[in-house]
Amino acid sequence: MTEIPKDHPRYAALMVRDRLTEAMWAKLVAPEGLIAQGRGEAFDYLLGEQTTESAARAELAAAAMLLSAERPVISVNGNTAALCAHQLAALQEASGAAVEVNLFHRTEERMAKITALLEEHGVAVLTGTSERLIPLSHDRALCLPEGIGGADLVLVPLEDGDRCEALRRMGKKVITIDLNPLSRTAQTATLAVIDEVTRAVPAITTACRTLSDDEVRALAADVDNRVFLEEALRTMARRLEEVADALE
Repeated sequence: MTEIPKDHPRYAALMVRDRLTEAMWAKLVAPEGLIAQGRGEAFDYLLGEQTTESAARAELAAAAMLLSAERPVISVNGNTAALCAHQLAALQEASGAAVEVNLFHRTEERMAKITALLEEHGVAVLTGTSERLIPLSHDRALCLPEGIGGADLVLVPLEDGDRCEALRRMGKKVITIDLNPLSRTAQTATLAVIDEVTRAVPAITTACRTLSDDEVRALAADVDNRVFLEEALRTMARRLEEVADALE
């Protein structure tokens, strides 16, 4: 990994890039995953590379939904595993959710490597014989009956539009973590957390550990994704105006 000085103004973002690049060479992350990361970074610029007040409220709602679900499952791809395997272990412990690896660019080698990485960091990963249970023509359709196939709620970190739509059509609730409020994933999810994944996952974990039963019931019963999308877009628009005004 490149030596990045900790006083660099974009230290966190550059460390993320390095971890993903290293993971790509280790065949954990598909090369296309680097493109997805770059797209997300562009939207994070518009948020000031920080968790907004709206995103913080969405993270509370996400925790409440996880705790309220009967069969919650966290779906993990290569990028998510490379960036926050240890954070996923904490979220699994706090929420009681199962964890399943699900990939678009699926090979048995990548499935095994990602599973091993997660297990090294303390995640209990569901394994077994996957079946084509999601109505899709590609390999994201493959999942476990005792995992995503039987879940009533799926947490999908990072963009995954067509599967998000398919899961919703199956009657499942979907929480997504996606920096792009315009994506099909964010638009079709039950709840979109518009935040960077390494900020969002620990925030959801903390909420899972601290919300009272009354707070969980109230938050889970009052989720309106349109509100969070609108607030994210307005935040980005205001930031663009502020930057433009500063140039005058």
